[in-house]
Amino acid sequence: MEKHTIDPFYNKYSKVLILGSFPSVKSREANFYYAHPQNRFWKVLASIYHEEIVNKKDFLNRHGIALFDVCATCEIKGSSDASIKKVVCNDISLITNVCDIKLIILNGKTATKLFNKFVKDINIKTVSLPSTSSANAKFSLNDLVQAYQIIKEFTD
Repeated sequence: MEKHTIDPFYNKYSKVLILGSFPSVKSREANFYYAHPQNRFWKVLASIYHEEIVNKKDFLNRHGIALFDVCATCEIKGSSDASIKKVVCNDISLITNVCDIKLIILNGKTATKLFNKFVKDINIKTVSLPSTSSANAKFSLNDLVQAYQIIKEFTD
């Protein structure tokens, strides 16, 4: 069993919550979200806001973006979402009770599947978007930027 060890990232001004499934090995090592250099998450956000991301936390705070994952603990082989089993869900109310979240984005099919299975009674607009992982090769960076544009509607 692996335990989620990265604190949820948010501040009281967060408007959009982006949920992944479970942190990659690289993210767990770095103790922050989307740390694998080939994950396109940060490139997507930089493209959407037309700015270079120098400090990830400052960038997220400035744009009202919160980050967390659906799984609190699970069995996982490496970073493979396909291998996730025996899930215990994170309590996302830690964020939704403090912030005025207007949109929850589910980053990928596994996050969506797990969210729909384990998270109940959420009265917040929720959108499932393609994974930013490099393993999701059928979506180009441009495709992902187009899909994730919805973030700006809720943060600008």
